[in-house]
Amino acid sequence: MIVSTLAQAWSHVADGVGAAIALAPTPAPADPGINTNGILGFIASKIAPILLAVLGVIFISRAGKGEVSRVLTSSAIALVGLAFIAGAATLLAFGEDLVGLVFE
Repeated sequence: MIVSTLAQAWSHVADGVGAAIALAPTPAPADPGINTNGILGFIASKIAPILLAVLGVIFISRAGKGEVSRVLTSSAIALVGLAFIAGAATLLAFGEDLVGLVFE
């Protein structure tokens, strides 16, 4: 009688432990976030060359029509724009180091 009572009690304890283990919270998967390096790499390797090719075609077509002054103006504007983009990329890459130098 005592043995069967102990066996039943142990069975209930084991069921409770199994339920507690089964109901234990599992850690949430880590938030992957946004892959900004991948996005910048994609834009630099795929989008920028296409845009530069389109600008080249536009400049060549304008020069063929005799609008050389407009082509030179547009080329200068495009070069200034590329310089701003390069400056922004430089600040993106080295901005933290520059802030560290200034606010040491």
